[in-house]
Amino acid sequence: MNQDSQTALNQTPPFGDVDLIASDPVLLSALRANGIDIDAEGLKTFGEVWGTMERLDLGRLANENPPKLRAFDPRGFRLDAVEFHPAYHALMRASMEDGLHASTWNEADPDHPTGQGHVARAARIYTAAGVESGHVCPITMTHASVGALAAAPKLLEEWLPRIVSRDYDARFVPFWEKTAVTLGMGMTEKQGGTDVRANTTRAEPKTGDEYQLTGHKWFMSAPMCDAFLVLAQAPGGLTCFLMPRFRPDGSLNAMRLQRLKDKLGNRSNASSEVEFDRAFAWRVGDEGRGVRTIINMVQLTRLDCAVASAGLVRMGLALALHHARHRSVFQKKLIDQPAMRAVLADLALENEAMTALALRLARSFDGAVTNDGEAGYARLVTPAAKFGICKAAPRLLYEAMECLGGNGYVEESPLPRLYREAPVNAIWEGSGNVIALDILRAETREPEAATVALEGLMANIADLPGAKDAARDILLALHSPEAEAKARLIAERLFTLAATAALAGSAPPEVTEAYALTRLRQPSRMIGANDLGPATKILLDRGFATI
Repeated sequence: MNQDSQTALNQTPPFGDVDLIASDPVLLSALRANGIDIDAEGLKTFGEVWGTMERLDLGRLANENPPKLRAFDPRGFRLDAVEFHPAYHALMRASMEDGLHASTWNEADPDHPTGQGHVARAARIYTAAGVESGHVCPITMTHASVGALAAAPKLLEEWLPRIVSRDYDARFVPFWEKTAVTLGMGMTEKQGGTDVRANTTRAEPKTGDEYQLTGHKWFMSAPMCDAFLVLAQAPGGLTCFLMPRFRPDGSLNAMRLQRLKDKLGNRSNASSEVEFDRAFAWRVGDEGRGVRTIINMVQLTRLDCAVASAGLVRMGLALALHHARHRSVFQKKLIDQPAMRAVLADLALENEAMTALALRLARSFDGAVTNDGEAGYARLVTPAAKFGICKAAPRLLYEAMECLGGNGYVEESPLPRLYREAPVNAIWEGSGNVIALDILRAETREPEAATVALEGLMANIADLPGAKDAARDILLALHSPEAEAKARLIAERLFTLAATAALAGSAPPEVTEAYALTRLRQPSRMIGANDLGPATKILLDRGFATI
């Protein structure tokens, strides 16, 4: 054997055994700006555990061994079960033990089931998503389900203790035999897609709030969950229902899993097609108010889409900086090469903006219960943040991958998985056009709240380059006869304005100024082609701290 082939010269050491929170000055700044003490919230321990080699490797294993559908048992009876690799269960158990699925809810008061903790939870979702994002899907939906179940107080009272429990239970048994449950969601049908009012699944009333559902769902995410919030046409119109995997008599409910989707990414998480054959379900909310009921869940899942995408970008940047600090090219470390510094600093600037906005948005969810201004901010900025962050993530992860060259392109690197994962958050819970149009709907339904929210964004950044022009562009487009055609312009400008305002609250002034100059005053150039001036060194120093 050639000994030289076994000698690794100029190769980057493995990335791992690093505190993913303490090594992230950008996240720490955003947490402080939004009132979070990382020690009091237990975030230091969280960052240490999720950054271990073992935890990072679980992400790899869960995606290399995707779930399998077992439609029938050995005797030919319907089973409709999904089997997962132990790595997936380990990640689910860890996330639920850490409260990612329910930490903001208050079991003691199911009539007002909201706590204070969206910011700290967002930091956890942000961190966990960079390690393995697929399992975050059922975690997110379980958390968000409470928003819809609030419309059915008796159901909420029965289910909430199991939702907030931190004892992960993967057994395929009726929910009442478990101390902890997970919940999923199914809205999309073949013929309608985003247009859920075109759904054809029928709901037949039986007794009280009990119904039988017959029809299909083209996408039923996380089909291993204990119950699902679904939409179906009741006599009074489109209505929301809670469908358990088992009927009240203990028999398997008539949810027939047809197949698991073969997806671009999100491989560790199962997504299915399902047929309902008089499946049992409870009504959630009034008949005909299905969209109004489910939108309370969707608003929460959209927040997680934005936060998780920011986390993916953060992990991509950390991997690129780690590589650049160890790899030498032309007698210099990559981090000292001017062209590479420009690329990495530009990536770091995007990461700063995404992180600042994601956590500021989470804070608005904490404040929305008692503060109309925060409620208006959440309603207007949530779609803009999801639009801007989620759509940028694939582009930025590609740039991070290129920083590693061929080493970033091969499957031994986490970057291909991060890159494949990124598009899904821009598609789920409303793709780009749907999200952009939602901003128009928010302004139409609550014009005063939208105006107050926009004024609040401008309060501390009016003198920054491009801020007044951006606000003017948004207002002119919102009130244009061609507002729908300009929906993406509105979403993009609102995202950039909101990101600038969030940066002003958490980042060094040089960083905020650089973002305003290169993103707000004019459209951003290609990554690495923007002149960041004195912010370059600050961004590189804050991008990934050696601890």
